Amino acid sequence: MEVDSLINAIAEYIRVGQEPTDEALNTARLCLADSLGCAIASLQFSACTRLLGPIVPGTTVPNGCHIPGRDDILDPVRGAFNLGAMIRWLDYNDTWLAAEWGHPSDNIGGLLALSDYLSRKNQAEGFDPISCKELLRAIIKAYEIQGILALNTSFNRIGFDHVALVKIATAASACCLLGCDYSQIVSSLSNAWIDAGPLRTYRHAPNVGSRKSWAAGDATSRGVQLALMAFQGEMGYKTPLSAREWGVSDVLFSGKTLELAEPLTSYVIENILFKVAFPAEFHAQTAVEAAFELYKKYSERLHDIDNIESIEIKTHESAIRIIDKKGYLNNPADRDHCLQYMVAIALLYGELTAEHYEEKIASNKKIDELRSKMVVKEDLSYTKDYLDKEKRSIANSITIYFKDGFTGTIAVEYPLGHKRRRKEAIPLLFEKLKANLSKTYDTDRIKTIVEVFQDQDKLEKLSVPSLVDLFKNASSRKMPSEIPL
Repeated sequence: MEVDSLINAIAEYIRVGQEPTDEALNTARLCLADSLGCAIASLQFSACTRLLGPIVPGTTVPNGCHIPGRDDILDPVRGAFNLGAMIRWLDYNDTWLAAEWGHPSDNIGGLLALSDYLSRKNQAEGFDPISCKELLRAIIKAYEIQGILALNTSFNRIGFDHVALVKIATAASACCLLGCDYSQIVSSLSNAWIDAGPLRTYRHAPNVGSRKSWAAGDATSRGVQLALMAFQGEMGYKTPLSAREWGVSDVLFSGKTLELAEPLTSYVIENILFKVAFPAEFHAQTAVEAAFELYKKYSERLHDIDNIESIEIKTHESAIRIIDKKGYLNNPADRDHCLQYMVAIALLYGELTAEHYEEKIASNKKIDELRSKMVVKEDLSYTKDYLDKEKRSIANSITIYFKDGFTGTIAVEYPLGHKRRRKEAIPLLFEKLKANLSKTYDTDRIKTIVEVFQDQDKLEKLSVPSLVDLFKNASSRKMPSEIPL
């Protein structure tokens, strides 16, 4: 009995693969920098920090992984949960949009925790640590696996969450760091597929909640666990996808054969979408940019809500499916996945930050008054271009109708973090990193960290523990916010 062809293809990519392009390595550097910045920023929110640390308080693991911005030293599975939750908490890390959407940087939580643990263990035993270049290679592979699977495998359409793909990608790429052989990679991958994924119910009314902020940490930690089990000799399964009646294909996808949309290279990381200027679910990024333009021109009139007849938002089908929301929004997790809420904030304040999702701002009655005037419609051309491999646009447009006229339509096709706007975005990405780090570190530490991430050669030669150690012993740590989620 042969191994499922999809699992075999992924296993061979992990085992052999190809030399990553310079563009892939450079972009992986940016992804790692951005993710660590997001992780540090999350420490300002007690709803996040109360989930962190060891399961048993006070536990310290010999040669364990160190958690950036904190004093915890954890086993790699728990460390992966901590880092994964931190990176994802503010919905500010990079994004991939396809038939399935998701955040490939979620995998960095598991890969960084595992590589730090393995490196410190190696050093204690007299061996070399893992270099950051090796870590970047593993990151590239995780992005590629998650992203290419997402091109034609949609878990959301059957009610399952996209973090299933994080688990699969981490389980595979963690094997790179462990030095697994082919059978061990198959074991790790097959068990990850058998796990399937959680339901999406915690992302949608009436059950939207904070799980969507730690689900990625849960998935990447499970991927690390399965890879470690495989490395220790746990058996795998040859046909978890194609087995009749009980395989993933029959159980979840009505018998559809699961396959890669294209060969695994480094396409995904080279085309990744960065959230550069503000934390917003990515389908709304161009809508928020359009709203900022309208704010610049009409800010005074936008506060005279009685004079607004309606606000028309044209978007793509995926945005309507995931973030078109009416009615009461329960918490920050609900608000940062509401297209109308994000647009309203941009129109009223001319900016959008993590704090705008908290209750203090959400209690402004003008926000819901504006939301009630919004009409969301699908533009079929936007949906078509969203799925076009050569374009991969994420278009939105906004038109505001006043009682005495209208604004004209502001349309934005490609968001700031898109590959087509990469040159424009990179300086701002480092400004974002500095701003995120400033919540915890002094200017000297920030300067050191930023200089490392701005130099590809310097970063690649650095050991993983040396990189992680740049993020500890903060000299001006600020206390987390006590705002409840």
